[in-house]
Amino acid sequence: QELTEAGPWLAFDVRNPAALEGAVTEHQIDAIMHLASLLSAVAETQPQQAWDVNVNGLINALEAARRHRCALFFPSSIAAFGPATPPERTPQVTVQRPTAIYGITKVTGELLCDYYHARYGVDARGLRYPGIVSAKTLPGGGTTDYAVHIFRAALKERRYECFLAADTRLDLMYMPDAVRAAIELMEADGAKLAHRNAYNVTAMSVTPQELADAIACRLPGFTISYRVDPVRQAIADSWPRSLDDSAARAEWGWRPAYDLEAMVDEMLRTLSSG
Repeated sequence: QELTEAGPWLAFDVRNPAALEGAVTEHQIDAIMHLASLLSAVAETQPQQAWDVNVNGLINALEAARRHRCALFFPSSIAAFGPATPPERTPQVTVQRPTAIYGITKVTGELLCDYYHARYGVDARGLRYPGIVSAKTLPGGGTTDYAVHIFRAALKERRYECFLAADTRLDLMYMPDAVRAAIELMEADGAKLAHRNAYNVTAMSVTPQELADAIACRLPGFTISYRVDPVRQAIADSWPRSLDDSAARAEWGWRPAYDLEAMVDEMLRTLSSG
């Protein structure tokens, strides 16, 4: 409801190029924030559809941006890396050989955005996001969904059963930082952007147990248990444990506002009041 009341909105399939082009034309769009995607765990159950939505949908958006001279934002992911990538402080430029279809579509998206910029001059820019934690949006089938589920379960039941192992270290970011990072990148001076698609960005590197401990400090009696999902654990194990986001910091001034403690405080406050 908050979204539909914020301004004009349309619902359409990004795989339908005519619908996408119509929206750009009707509303005189000058920047496309292309967020449509099947996430990692869901994508593994529907790999053909994941390719169709994640890649063909992006091509449609890039074509609309090319024809109407729009800027375009594309969210890539830590999933764009793989087991051959250095897992600690993963560099901006490094080996990218993901083993899951979601990551494969993200690497493809990065390359397509680079191609459309080089070939057609489309102002395409992107970020490699870590797991995103939101108090407003329910999880959508990602590998880091535990970091959202855990807060709701903690407040409702004072316990949570996690589908990743206790020591699975992955980068996370609180949604307000994720939104701000996209806006700041799109507003940055394009002449200063050496990488464009896509910048490593991060805010914290956390395990499920560390997140649970931070919650337990604020909610006495909260407990966590573990029942590992082999599919999502395998995906998580193929991803970096921490990202080096120094290129984003140097080229357009990226700085996260929320660390683990600040995020936990805000998530619990927001969910409790809602």
